[in-house]
Order: sequence, then structure tokens, then C-alpha cells
Amino acid sequence: MRIAVVAAVTLALSVVAGEASAAQCGRDASGFEAWKQSFAKEAQANGIGSRGIGALMGANYATATIRADRGMKSFRLSLDQFMAKRGGATIIARGRKLKQTNAALFASIEQSYGVPPGPLLAIWGMETGFGAVHGNQDMVSSVATLAYDCRRPEFFTDQLYAALKLVDRGTLSPRERSSMHGEIGQTQFMPKNVLQYGVGNLDSSAGALKSTANFLRAHGWRAGGGYQPGEANFGAIQGWNAASVYQQAIALIGKRIDGE
Repeated sequence: MRIAVVAAVTLALSVVAGEASAAQCGRDASGFEAWKQSFAKEAQANGIGSRGIGALMGANYATATIRADRGMKSFRLSLDQFMAKRGGATIIARGRKLKQTNAALFASIEQSYGVPPGPLLAIWGMETGFGAVHGNQDMVSSVATLAYDCRRPEFFTDQLYAALKLVDRGTLSPRERSSMHGEIGQTQFMPKNVLQYGVGNLDSSAGALKSTANFLRAHGWRAGGGYQPGEANFGAIQGWNAASVYQQAIALIGKRIDGE
């Protein structure tokens, strides 16, 4: 009996100690450096190597990322308002031209992944204006800041681990440039999605589009199925972005590019 009690107390103390040593989230820059030290120990224990740890320790608190994360008001707009704000008509017109000039690429992608040109062009246009705007933030700093921030630490902790793994492997630079939340490439992949679905150079249009088609297929896309709300493949589009109005815009823009 006494041995069992001692064992239970020891276990409880070890759990408490583990919790105390875990990296604690914060709501401003004041605790970020201490958080990095704590997270670095956890990351090393979970197999992150010196290159990844070095990138983490070189990260700065990304004030611009926090400001952007707090100010995402466009997702509260109606579909018509969102389409106007994001230049939906321009994306449709440019997308139709790119569909024609890159017909062989899109035919190859549809043959391999079952995804037609429309939704891929919609995502490409919505995310970066067809590769025109990639973002110029420090990727590791942005993702580390959001992993530290108390708003969504679980989601961005997974993204940070993925980012550090990609840096460890040499796939990404320790000072990789990204958009505000750590998105990279022509269709703006989060680090974890790069690990899971990336099939080429995401800074090239072909690599980004193939990777996006691979993502959609992995999220349930089936060749020949519709992709409007309520149809078979709309769930795959929902996997791309959590905002309902964004999902609807992708489906609508894709439909008009595909001429339906």
C-alpha cells in the first residue's frame, strides 16, 4: 500500500513539473523570449535539430502578424461584398486567360488529381494574385509568435513544429519569407501543409498548383464531382480555408472560370 502511495505521489509531482516546464502562452511581447527558451527545450526533446532550433532562437515577436491576426474583418462581409473587395471579377477574367495559356499543365493536373482548372485558378488568384504577392514577413517569427500567442496556440504550435522540421531538412531557409501567418508559395501553404501535401517547388506556378490539387484530393476531392455548396467536392474546398465566405468565393470564381 505504502509503495503504491509513494508511486502515485511521484507520478503526480512529475506531471506538475512537466506542466510547469511547458511553454506558456502570452498576449504581448513581454514573455516571448522566455517562451522561446522553454519551447526550444520541448522542440529538442521532440527531435528538432540544431538548424531548426537556431531559426527559432533567431525569431522576433511579429507585431505586424498579431495586428493582422486581430484585424481579419473581411471574412465577416457578405459574398458580394467579399467578391468586390477581393477583385473577384478580375480574378475570373485573368483566370480564364491562364486556363487557356496553360492548358497542357491543367490537363495534366486534372488527369493526375481529378481537380479541374477553375478551383485551382480561383485559389491561386485569391491567395497571391496569380503569384504577384507572396508576402515579406519572416516565416519562423510569424509562426512562432502565433504559437506563443494565447488566441490559437494549439493550431500554430503544430505549424511551428512543421516549419522547424522544414528548416532542419533544408527545404526552407531559416529566414524564409512568408505572408502574415506563415503562408508560403504561390498558393500560400501553411508549413504543416507543405510537409503533408507539397509535391514540388511552391514558388513555381506548376509546383504550387500540383500541391494544391494534391491537398484537395487528400481532403476528399473526387474526379467529376461538383464543387458548389452542397455538392460532393465542396467539403475539400472547406478544408482549404475555414471562412465560409472564402469557401463560397472559391467555388463561385472556379465555376465562372470553368464556364459553368
